[in-house]
Amino acid sequence: MNVAVIGSGYVGSVTGAAFATLGHPTIVIDIDRHKAERLNAGESPIYEPGLEELLRQAVGRGQLSATTDYAAVRQADVVFIAVGTPSRPDGSADLTYVRAAAASIGAHLDPRRFTVVVDKSTVPVGTSDLVGTIIEQSLGRPNRDEAVFTVVSNPEFLREGYALEDVFFPDRIVIGTEHEEARRIMRSLYRRMLEPGGYGELQELYPFRAVRKRQEPVWFETDAKSAELIKYVSNAFLSVKISYVNEVARLCEKLGANALDVSYGMGLDTRIGPQFLQVSSGWSGSCFPKDTAELLHAGRKYGIDLSIVNAAVLSNERMHQYCVDKIAKRLKTLTGKRIGVLGLTFKPNTDDARHTQASFIIERLLELGAEVAVHDPKGMEMFRRLHDHLSVRYCGSAEEVASQADAIVLLTHWPQYGTSETDWRGMRQRMRTPYVLDTRNVLNAPSMRSAGWDYEGLGVHY
Repeated sequence: MNVAVIGSGYVGSVTGAAFATLGHPTIVIDIDRHKAERLNAGESPIYEPGLEELLRQAVGRGQLSATTDYAAVRQADVVFIAVGTPSRPDGSADLTYVRAAAASIGAHLDPRRFTVVVDKSTVPVGTSDLVGTIIEQSLGRPNRDEAVFTVVSNPEFLREGYALEDVFFPDRIVIGTEHEEARRIMRSLYRRMLEPGGYGELQELYPFRAVRKRQEPVWFETDAKSAELIKYVSNAFLSVKISYVNEVARLCEKLGANALDVSYGMGLDTRIGPQFLQVSSGWSGSCFPKDTAELLHAGRKYGIDLSIVNAAVLSNERMHQYCVDKIAKRLKTLTGKRIGVLGLTFKPNTDDARHTQASFIIERLLELGAEVAVHDPKGMEMFRRLHDHLSVRYCGSAEEVASQADAIVLLTHWPQYGTSETDWRGMRQRMRTPYVLDTRNVLNAPSMRSAGWDYEGLGVHY
């Protein structure tokens, strides 16, 4: 099938690379000429492990290209809308880019052929109807008896840092439409993902294939509104789970229990499971804050009190502040103190520094009078661009962060911070005060203490 993907951001670039790799001629449309040129050169516009190699191979085979011209939708059987939906101040999703994409699609559809338009972006309930209305208006003709298009909801469930694994080995593929021809087309589009061994000779492209056993994903067809809501309630539930285990960690510190053992024991219950029970400084990033905000906004709009989700949001903010309080308690006062921060992205293996716990914690440290130096293997450029108002010092290494510092705060558990790549013993010699707060409990506490560190984790006692 001919596939068009609108948007070359995180979802668009991964989606385009995946369908091109599976043999569908794919074109990515983006109004940013620089991004289109990078894609045509086989370069990834985002950092995601393995993506650039996949893009390079797809471009080299002639299966993938990029353009700024919406005329490309005229040849497409399926058009994915994969543009940004940022939060407004009231928490609602800003659909400006979705509206613009829909209008441009309608202006370029070929009325002689049937096209499936797919909402891949995370969008509020009812957006498929909105997109359909805008396309119809732009098309200039009713879309009834001899339908030119239909709109399908097909939410993405990609984890940054593991996007290739998730796109090729998904747990489920959700298709939201009651249009039978659209369902048939979507099943045909995803066919190779649904067949056992469907990737065949392409296996060598997937270095992550050993991560888990190849299993057929669940193919789930429902209506568009239900599909749109599935994405929001899934992320909100995971947010609740993280907030809960972090509350447990705070209680463990008071009671002298070990949060790592408590969460492990809890996760052994198959009804609960171990996923998202890792103690941290709180959830953040480009999805959870945005999706919980939109879900709460929808609840308020329609008079439904989503008190559990709201409590998870408030609890998460308290966990950010809890980490700041621990630093202040240990150093007594933060005025004039130098704090080193390791990790600016919300998780490892991504350069995404949007709405991270680091932004909250660093801003609070600066307000309390501290000087802050930071390091992140991939996220410093984006963090600097998003937070140019924050007066922080960007360092080329973890060791540089430690120079004359009174405390080190490990926020993102990048693998190199917990291995010999980071010279913790040498960093100890650079410090004014050898205190480290490990918010992910990833460092070896006995080794850190034997090296002279005043080591502290979250929810644990040593």
